[in-house]
Amino acid sequence: MTLDRAAGLAESARALAEGEVTSRALVEAALARIEATQGSLNAFRIVRTRAALSEADAADRELATGARRPLLGVPVAVKDDMDVAGEPTAFGCRGTFPAVPEDGEAVRRLRAAGAVIVGKTNTCEFGQWPFTEGPAFGETRNPWHTEHTPGGSSGGSAAAVAAGLVPAALGSDGAGSVRIPASWTHLIGVKPQRGRVSTWPRGESFQGITVNGTLARTVADAALLLDAASGNHALDPHRPPAVDALAAVGRDPGRLRIALSLKPPFTAVPARLRPEVRTRVVELAGKLAALGHTVEEADPPYGQIGLTFVPRATAGIAERVREAPEPALLDRRTHGAARMGRLLGGAPLRAARRAEAALHRRIGGFFQSYDVVLAPTTAAPPPLIGAFHDLGGLATDRAMIAACPYAWPWNVLGWPGVNVPAGFVDGGLPVGAQLLGPANSEPLLLSLAAQLEAELRWYELWPPEHELMDTPAA
Repeated sequence: MTLDRAAGLAESARALAEGEVTSRALVEAALARIEATQGSLNAFRIVRTRAALSEADAADRELATGARRPLLGVPVAVKDDMDVAGEPTAFGCRGTFPAVPEDGEAVRRLRAAGAVIVGKTNTCEFGQWPFTEGPAFGETRNPWHTEHTPGGSSGGSAAAVAAGLVPAALGSDGAGSVRIPASWTHLIGVKPQRGRVSTWPRGESFQGITVNGTLARTVADAALLLDAASGNHALDPHRPPAVDALAAVGRDPGRLRIALSLKPPFTAVPARLRPEVRTRVVELAGKLAALGHTVEEADPPYGQIGLTFVPRATAGIAERVREAPEPALLDRRTHGAARMGRLLGGAPLRAARRAEAALHRRIGGFFQSYDVVLAPTTAAPPPLIGAFHDLGGLATDRAMIAACPYAWPWNVLGWPGVNVPAGFVDGGLPVGAQLLGPANSEPLLLSLAAQLEAELRWYELWPPEHELMDTPAA
């Protein structure tokens, strides 16, 4: 037998362990779904057909001996900024990239848990934007409505999970790049504490603002993948205390003090929360109040936190451009960001890094009055495919900030955040809300997310089948 696309990560692992299905059957089904939807969704940059089937057969032999590992034989996907041995890591770019010799630490840990990596998912160039489009691979489309983007930069992972191509996937989040596509595809998206999931072979990614995280349809599946991927390389500079994410799911979070924060943080250009998105987030706040939590409007004291984000983000782009095998092929906006990064890469960057400690103290003080912040994940629903295509650098930044002004401060802080589905607007476009906490608060956020999930059962909703047909969207 095999399992249908509704089988999640935990259910797939259970069925494999109990002998109800083989890894080969699961992997073959995942590969067939990927092939059937590449024309409509284009979620994958690399599909590891032969390698994944070989790894599935090895998992079946291991299962037959009675061996058990948390994800033994389960197919998953990873974003194409993560090293998978024998594959190139193009990170959304054009050019000829060499195959890497070994797995990155996060992928190594997934393999140690027994997972089968079926492929690498699409991402925009160096993960800079909240859409997943580019000349290197085309447009990745939203399973809920293929005329719209799934978001970015982990849009390929989000599209793959939302459509049921794989039960869960890794993404990365440098300014909301897990949480934004999760919100726009009706998923759970976990941005963990900095260092929770290693970014090795980079000790820090984009000057520490980017972390690896998980995308799944349920809180339990997101937590299971987080536990499997968590841990550090010996040379990692950030090594947070271990947490048991899965154990937090189903645990009573207690009565919490929740700050509903609707005001966008400091931005260089105006940003406005769309009324229809505001309505959905306020409805979610009402659900939390009905569950017994105290919810009141309050905004963290962000101050001018954006001044510390830009030097780190652009310096990270400059580093990546220096490493690109064919920089002439990169987007003009990438070169503009790299020039800014080189200008800010000295004293301004050092000042931005030093400012983090003061931000921890100031915003950390907010959590003496509140346990969790509830905020919109985005200010708007997912834009149309191509909405950013012909824009210059400044216009892209303005459009990006207008749509997504809420997620990036937690990247500066390095603290955890979890996107949860908040419903639909504009005729069926998903939007989400963030649960944000202080350092190492993943268990609290996941227990609260699971409590909401038990009430709202958002995982029962699926994208329309007609959106997944293997024909390019008009």
